[in-house]
Parts: sequence; C-alpha cells; structure tokens
Amino acid sequence: MEHDKFWLIVGFLGQGLFSARFILQWLKSERLGRSVIPVAFWYLSIAGGGVLLAYAIHRADPVFIVGQAAGLFIYLRNLYFVLRERGETTPA
Repeated sequence: MEHDKFWLIVGFLGQGLFSARFILQWLKSERLGRSVIPVAFWYLSIAGGGVLLAYAIHRADPVFIVGQAAGLFIYLRNLYFVLRERGETTPA
C-alpha cells in the first residue's frame, strides 16, 4: 500500500472513531429519554483523538497537533473522573 494511502486511511479511521462517539451518545440518550454521556464516549474520544493526533503529526500540521493533543488530555482527564467516581481507579 502506498504511504500516502495508508495515512489517508489512518486519518479517516480516526475521524470515524471520533464521530462514532456522537452517534453513541445520541443513541444512549434517546434510549434513556435524557441527555447522558456513556463511558464509551470517552474511550472513543481517546481512540479517535489519538489516531487523529498521529495523523496530524504525520502531516506536520501544528494547529491540528495542538488541537488534538489538548483534546486528548481533556478526554483522558474526564475518563479519570468517571472511573474515580465509580471506584474503578484510585486517585494518585
């Protein structure tokens, strides 16, 4: 596979993962009849953000890199709070 095609696939994969989190959140909220953010939303955010960050680094796009890196930090922090609240992890 060509190098450029590989990275194009990586970019679309990251975008797909990132977009899937909104579909997941919407379906869960519809099922419960109220707005909720399921834990899987944060996992998809981290996966999609991580793949998009790799793509941004490959593209050497500083705006995209900063945006994805900042978002990744926020997603990880939110997941930490969720897991801590559930008692699934102990705070450092």
